[in-house]
Amino acid sequence: MSDYRIETKCIQSGWKPKTGEPRMLPIYQSTTFQYDDTEQMGRLFDLEEEGYFYTRLQNPTNDAVAAKIADLEGGVAAMLTSSGQAANYYAVFNICEAGDHVICASAIYGGTFNLLGVTLKKQGIECTFIDVDEDEETLAKAFRPNTKAVLAESISNPALVVLDIEKMARLAHAHGVPLIVDNTFATPVNCRPFEWGADIVVHSTTKYMDGHAIQVGGAIVDSGNFDWEAHADKFPGLTTPDESYHGITYTKRFGKAAYITKATAQLMRDLGSVPSPMNSFMLNAGLETLPLRVERHCYNAQKIAEYLNAHEKVAKVNFAGLPGDKYYEVAKKYMPNGTCGVISFELCGGRDSAVRFMDSLKLASIATHVADAKTCVLHPASHTHRQMNDQQLKEAGISPGLIRLSVGIEHVDDIIADLEQALEQA
Repeated sequence: MSDYRIETKCIQSGWKPKTGEPRMLPIYQSTTFQYDDTEQMGRLFDLEEEGYFYTRLQNPTNDAVAAKIADLEGGVAAMLTSSGQAANYYAVFNICEAGDHVICASAIYGGTFNLLGVTLKKQGIECTFIDVDEDEETLAKAFRPNTKAVLAESISNPALVVLDIEKMARLAHAHGVPLIVDNTFATPVNCRPFEWGADIVVHSTTKYMDGHAIQVGGAIVDSGNFDWEAHADKFPGLTTPDESYHGITYTKRFGKAAYITKATAQLMRDLGSVPSPMNSFMLNAGLETLPLRVERHCYNAQKIAEYLNAHEKVAKVNFAGLPGDKYYEVAKKYMPNGTCGVISFELCGGRDSAVRFMDSLKLASIATHVADAKTCVLHPASHTHRQMNDQQLKEAGISPGLIRLSVGIEHVDDIIADLEQALEQA
């Protein structure tokens, strides 16, 4: 469906019913699929034939939604996972092993920081965190001979750093590694990382893609553009025989689909983290209204950012839609139609004022979530980034008094009224 606009793809991509089949995507709530031919089942296990035999590896509902997300991002293939963190883990671990090194933006979601800086370290994979705003010469010093990937968020959570995708792609490719971009906040409605040189995109589909806070999920999308064979020595998992599948070589057998095929056939086979078909069904329903909701989120966020920026009790507002914001120009380049519905800001009274403000809200709720239909707030230093020390918080762009406001799709005047009465108490 490459000729259609994204609004149409959100409705029409993925599920292609044949004559007499359900118009709506069915829920294939089954662990297993029956075959009468033993040899055919064997060919499925050997990756010699396409088909379904066990939902941990493939399921028609999951695959239809994955195909839709791949189409939205302009990729060749996608895989769904049971959470956004599982997507991040698989995206990196699919091309890394003990002894390897990855580079990651320091301004990133706290859970991802912990995944790369602590958990993967226990598996022998080291991570260097960088300030993506540094010049290319400085950033190039972070690369090592064993570097296998660069990961960053298109809009960081919660500091709202807007990534210069072209710059990071240029650096990654100069060192023979792919750029992985977490596009959760911007969504493919507002940002298309593959068009700027990114190689792999990940999502927490729990956020805007679902849009209603009713399912947890993730997705990995492969552009099909990175030439794994050109850097075969760096990526033996893709370019040398996999003995667990009778010696097949993914790049030779599957071409542009090599990366996603390995992630599905090997990592999902061994580690699980598969979404339930019911969750994928709900995700698909959310995707159908994604462009409408993103437009409303961005409209509301722009109005509220302007309101907060002019308020005497607000010391600083981070939102790339404001002309004075550090990332205003780079956001216009990569996200000309808007960024997202998330704002972060600091009150003049610091942490104590932030607590009083949040506790006084009536419409907006304090919730460990972001990017759904309802307005909510969170204190990153106390919540999502609580595991970081003071220096790590500083590097991530998180001050003790920073508030993350996820603007919902309620009427903007009602949201502002709620903020106003809470600011009076701050």
